[in-house]
Amino acid sequence: MTEPMIIRVRVQAPLKTVRHALTDPAALRVWLAEHAEVALPATFGFWGHSIPEGDAPHQRPLHADERTLRFSWLLDGEETTTEFTLEEDGDATIVSVSQTHFDFQDVITGKSIRGVLQTFWCCALANLAEHLEGRELTPRIDFSTSEMRAQITIAASPSDVFDSLTDSEAVTRWFGYPVEIEPYVGGRFAMGGLADNPDPAKVVELEPGRKLSVDWGDAGVGTWELEGSGGKTRLTMVQSGFDEGRPPYAAWGGFLSGLAELRRYHEVADWQPMFLP
Repeated sequence: MTEPMIIRVRVQAPLKTVRHALTDPAALRVWLAEHAEVALPATFGFWGHSIPEGDAPHQRPLHADERTLRFSWLLDGEETTTEFTLEEDGDATIVSVSQTHFDFQDVITGKSIRGVLQTFWCCALANLAEHLEGRELTPRIDFSTSEMRAQITIAASPSDVFDSLTDSEAVTRWFGYPVEIEPYVGGRFAMGGLADNPDPAKVVELEPGRKLSVDWGDAGVGTWELEGSGGKTRLTMVQSGFDEGRPPYAAWGGFLSGLAELRRYHEVADWQPMFLP
């Protein structure tokens, strides 16, 4: 068994407020899932279209106190374990999620729905932070459909947003991972940098301030379309050209959690990444 996957995010809210958002069914229905039922210590469940295998609640609470929430989650026939831990950080709270039974090979092969867990939890934690900070939430993954389309509004001009999608240094900052981009049609788009990515994606469309399309291979083509109005930008992101029998939900979740940080990059004063090493 591999080591548990861990994701950490800093939320600008007191620990007690964060803990309430993790265990209150009404709050869970805002930032995590369409449906939630909580009556600790006996019941903790969430389900719906935005949850992997979300036809019904497949969770069972294992432990809950003021700083910890741990539950089992049956996914693809395996009982996994998820644990939230909370740590005070001045006026903020560091939220850590530990998830067992995640194997990155499942991301690549699509063999198990558990391959979506990393980006699923990144999306969820981003929306937890946005909810508690009173900001607009980012669209969630919809596991009930093969359509991959999302739209957000960013309080910045299309030229500024486009620059932050095509400038290697800017993308590396807000995405939290080295990215190197050759910003022209036919240019390379390399996660990890050109020196460390032998098979980079390719830029297939580029209209400054308006549109960027990148061919990711098996994951399809990702397109960002920008439209300005009133000093803001409506950003539409679409993923197409993939095998609809095996939608790339893990990759889509990564794009969506990236959208959350991109919007914060432009809108939050003295911005710092919410995701932590």
